[in-house]
Amino acid sequence: MASRAIWKGQLRLSLVSIPVEIHSATKRSSRISFRQIHEPSGKRVKYEKTVPGIGPVEKDDIVKGYDTGDDQYMLIDPEELDAIKLDTKKTFELVQFVEACEIPPLYFDKPYYIVPTDDLAQDAYRVVRDALRSAGKVGLGQFTMRGKEYLGAVKPCGDGLLLETLHYADELREADPLFNEITDEEIDAERRCAARPDRGQAQEQEDQARLNGKRRSPLG
Repeated sequence: MASRAIWKGQLRLSLVSIPVEIHSATKRSSRISFRQIHEPSGKRVKYEKTVPGIGPVEKDDIVKGYDTGDDQYMLIDPEELDAIKLDTKKTFELVQFVEACEIPPLYFDKPYYIVPTDDLAQDAYRVVRDALRSAGKVGLGQFTMRGKEYLGAVKPCGDGLLLETLHYADELREADPLFNEITDEEIDAERRCAARPDRGQAQEQEDQARLNGKRRSPLG
């Protein structure tokens, strides 16, 4: 089954602008999924969008709003949202460049492939790919996908470009409250040795050496 682009627009680096598509780098799991079923009737359970005191509402009557507190909301028109996100809706501009090791693993979210939309875009695409590769840098920028603004990191990946969406700092949970109760106690050498990641390989080599030592030459 052919991959379908989930975003189309312009990837921009300095004065170079390229028409590209973004494709998911992961596939949906093939695991079995279950539905909620009303046992007496055997029919699937469905969920309706309702308003207290009104009941079910039509999809066309639903808009987005910002919670101002005390159950009050400031309604936002879809056109106003589009205007706010206009710069990043169809353009993904790389505005900052860092070493890959400068981004903590905790910030990485999901991987995507960036591909040129047609043959004419391939030359400029290769220019951007090779520029990032020769500089040893990762390009950072923002773009809007499916109505949400994302922070993304772009880097060379084989013959193409890999995009990884990043979490914003305020989306991450502090680790200290979870780790604070772990005390710093001295661990004896034997227990440290037992937990060494390379112990399995070292033990295998030791066993092999012991076995070789027991072997005797037929001429001996």
